[in-house]
Parts: sequence; structure tokens; C-alpha cells
Amino acid sequence: AVSLAAIKFGEIVLGWPGWVTLTIAGSITLTYSALGGLKAIIITDFFQFSLAMLGSFWGMFYILGLPEIGGLSNLFTHPNVTDKLALLPDMSNPNEWVPVLLVPLAVQWWASYYPGAEPGGGGYIAQRMFSAKNEQHAVAATFLFNLAHYAVRPWPWILIALCSLIIFPELTDIQKAFPALAADKLDHDVAYAAMLTLLPPGLLGLVSASLMAAFMSTMSSQLNLGASYLVNDLYHRFIRPQAMQSERVTAGRLFTIITLILGGGFGLLLTSASQAFNLMLMIGAGTGLIYILRWFWWRINAYTEIVAMVSSLFIAGYFNFSDSDLEGWQKIVVGTLLTTIVWITATYLTPAENDQTLRNFVNQVNPGGPGWRKYPLGDSTVPWPVPQAILCMALGCIVVYGCLLGLGQLIYGHIEIGSLLMGLALVASFGLARAWK
Repeated sequence: AVSLAAIKFGEIVLGWPGWVTLTIAGSITLTYSALGGLKAIIITDFFQFSLAMLGSFWGMFYILGLPEIGGLSNLFTHPNVTDKLALLPDMSNPNEWVPVLLVPLAVQWWASYYPGAEPGGGGYIAQRMFSAKNEQHAVAATFLFNLAHYAVRPWPWILIALCSLIIFPELTDIQKAFPALAADKLDHDVAYAAMLTLLPPGLLGLVSASLMAAFMSTMSSQLNLGASYLVNDLYHRFIRPQAMQSERVTAGRLFTIITLILGGGFGLLLTSASQAFNLMLMIGAGTGLIYILRWFWWRINAYTEIVAMVSSLFIAGYFNFSDSDLEGWQKIVVGTLLTTIVWITATYLTPAENDQTLRNFVNQVNPGGPGWRKYPLGDSTVPWPVPQAILCMALGCIVVYGCLLGLGQLIYGHIEIGSLLMGLALVASFGLARAWK
């Protein structure tokens, strides 16, 4: 998905073919990812994120000040925009609220794996947490990430997207303005890049640099995580168990190159962000529940996860590349059901982990609950942390969504509702601080 975004940005703003953009940005990313490892990625991420936020907000303020836009008040009263301001979909039309509201709240959040937002934890978020100084720093940094990423970062994108409805009301307007854009890349997601061409040269350079920084930051995280999986869980475990550290580093660099080439090639094949997003959700459909249950049920094993990942990949491929008449949200629900049936069957047909491994896990993690009654904790005086963790999770969600929606209401000019939501987020943050301690 990020490769596709870089391709469209390069074609519209820079006038470069997609492969040129990917080659230049990918080579820079590959250099510091392969040579510097995770530490280099974390250091560069700090500066790249700062640059990305500066460029997006500066670009947003400039575009809002264009005569065609005329500021926030004129933007929100423009006929092209007014019917797009609702925070909730049309509840009288199931085709709108079911895929946008019901499926994410009822199924998607626990059923689908999504990079950076895994239902049961993991991925590059866990990798960053493990690299922190201590547990307190890891949790605080992750919470800061969620606030910045979900509550603050989207608003420049949202406002520029709304402005694009005035400048480029239809896709045909973008096509006329950028005739060199490849036909298979013309979709609604190119509107953001198209709006950036309205910026003056100096600011356009800054915003372009910020977008390339965002692309390299995301790619470096994915490359390092992918190489870590391939080296530690495949190469060192099954192919070369006796491999020395230097050999594993070399293997990691080779896997990084392979992963970059495959990711860039796949980006050239995709046509829209929605296609990439739906494909990711479909590939992960049904696997999310495993990542939650592995903390609560002793019977989950490695075969469960492997079978789930492989089966969901084939099911996603069938639904996305066949002539299925199902809607996107229906594919996610059906894919989740089919994958769940397959991995539950595989779980009961394959042997469980040995008792010693399970007892070590219980002593270190203390998962507790009815799913681990067979393996009680040796020290019965240790409190069960899960209820408190669930409370912190709920309070954290209130803080993040309160800030996201409250900030949106304030931007829209709804001061009372916005202040109420921000106040709710503040109260929840105090509750979170107490519950966390």
C-alpha cells in the first residue's frame, strides 16, 4: 500500500514513472535499514515523523488559504463538501453503515490482522516496545504513538481531501489535469497528491520531502520486521540452526533486499488504496482471533497460526481475484468464518505444546482465566493482571477516540460537543494513569 502511494505521488507531483520513485526511495531506505539495523531506523523515524507532520500541517494551512477554498468556514459550507461532513454514515442505508460502522465494530477489530494494529499485539509495535529502556517507557511510547497517529495525524489529510472536492470534484477533472497519469492508477486516492501541486515551489519541496520521509519510515519498519521474522523464525530455526551472529546479519540484509523488491513489485500491480486495504484485511481475516486467544487458551499452538495464515492467504486470493459477487465487507465476514473453521480444526488435530513450555509461559506471563485452569500459577498470591489491562485498554480507547472526534468537532466549529469529547478524553486519561499504576 505504501509503495502504491509513493508511485502515485511520484507520477503526479514529480512526474516520475512509478519504478523510478520506488528505486530511489527504496535504495535510500535499504541502505540505512540494512547497515544500521533497528537503531538506525528508530533514530531516522524520529526526524522523519517530525518532518512529515511539519509538511502536512503547513501544506494544509496553505491550501485552506487558497482563494478557491477561502478558509474553514467556506470549506464546510461549500455544496461539494457539506454532505461529506457527517462523522457517522447514513443509518437509513444499510449499504453505508454496515461496512463502515457495523463490520469494523462487530467483526473487524478482533478478526483481522492489520500491520501495526494487531488484535493480540505483535508486529513492529511489539518490536519497538521490546527495544525500549523498560516496560514503563515501552507502554508510554506506544500510547504516545496511538495519540499522534490516530488522533492528530489524520486531520491534515482529511481537510486536504475535503478541499480536493472543490478543486477536483470528479475523477475526470484529475485526469484532465494530469494526462500523463497511468490509467490503472487513476482513483480517488490520487486527489491528495493532486492537491499538493497547488503549493508554491519551496513549500512543495518541503511537503514532498515529508511524504518521502513518511514512505521511508514505514518501509524501513516493515523491512526490518520482515527480515527479523525470516532470519529468526525461518533461517536460524529450520535452515541453519548453527549459524553465527555474523551469518544471521548477512542473511537479514539479503532478506531485506528480497522483501523490498517484492513489496515494490506488488505496489506496481495494485491500482488503488482501497484495493490494497481490502486485500490486507482479507489476508488477515480470521487470524486476529488467534492472536487474542493465544493469551487465554493453552491449546493454541504454532500449527494453529501457520494454518490460519496459509488458509487466509488462499481464501483472500480466491475472493479478490475471482468473479465473486460478494461486497468487500461480506468477503471479510465469510473469509473470517472459513479461516476460523480451518484453524480450529487444525488446533484439535495437531499436538499441543509440551507441558514444560506451557508451564514456563504461565510462570512468566500469568495469563490466568478459565482457558489456563489446567496450568495454574505456582504462586497463587500473584494478582491476575488481565482485568486491569482490559480496563486500561478501554480507557485508552476513550482517550484516543475522544481526542480524534473532539478535535474534529472543534475544527468543524462545534465547540460544545468538541469540548465535551476532549473533556471526556481528559477524564479518561486521569483514570488510565491511576489504573496503569
